Amino acid sequence: MPNVALRKKRRISPFRKIAIGTWRDAYDPSVYGFMTVRMDEALRYIDAFRARHGRKLTVTHLVAKAAAAALAACPDANAMLRYNRIYLRETIDLALQVVIADEAEQGADGQVDLSVVKLERADQKSLLEIIDLMEERVAKIRRRQDEQLESTRQSMRWVPFLLMNAFLRLLSFLLYTLNLDLRWAGLPKDPFGSAFITNIGSLGLEAALVPLVPYSRVPILIAPGALREAPVVEQGRVVAGKVMTIGATFDHRIIDGWHAAVLARTFRRYLEQPFAHLDPL
Repeated sequence: MPNVALRKKRRISPFRKIAIGTWRDAYDPSVYGFMTVRMDEALRYIDAFRARHGRKLTVTHLVAKAAAAALAACPDANAMLRYNRIYLRETIDLALQVVIADEAEQGADGQVDLSVVKLERADQKSLLEIIDLMEERVAKIRRRQDEQLESTRQSMRWVPFLLMNAFLRLLSFLLYTLNLDLRWAGLPKDPFGSAFITNIGSLGLEAALVPLVPYSRVPILIAPGALREAPVVEQGRVVAGKVMTIGATFDHRIIDGWHAAVLARTFRRYLEQPFAHLDPL
């Protein structure tokens, strides 16, 4: 009789397969932190933006803009490791996680996959440009019309589970240590960028911390949570306010407390004072 009653899960999404091949024993340089920001002004800005432009601006767009501004304010955090040396990135590119829900594949086993939308030179883009790019990319991904992404997903299905760890380490070595452009082989160019954003608030979660993904070489992961009402102090009085908790994970080999403080201050300014720092209305 076995120690634990088990049965093998037969249908595994490409993302789940990659996750299994990514992490080994917990021994990494992660630093975790939470920050709670007041969101009343951000919500007012979103309403004003929608009224002026007729476009669906969301909290995710604001977080992306704030993250790009934070990296611009702290260039040392916009980096990656190669040959155990720190290399600074020349552009600020962000990756935002997207849920791919295929009704034909969903069932009792919860068949859902994850992908990313990359915002290149995010610090130089307006909010309208960010909205347009995200809508276009998300639509293509969910319709399975992103040829490069679909090629990568299908390739992952053919890699044996036993070889996933070695395969992802090799991929990371080729893409980042050797810094090779492998688009000719069907692999996207630098798919993860400077920082990774996953909006766990869209799932109804108030706070969470995201693990570093070694093969991506991304040193910053940002997880904005759900908006909620909370008591806040305003001009010496306790009032009800809208707040959001942001979870962040940093690679301590690149980012220390000083960098994190600069990033956090910039992030807070952009979200709590949006009319002063975001696109003028």
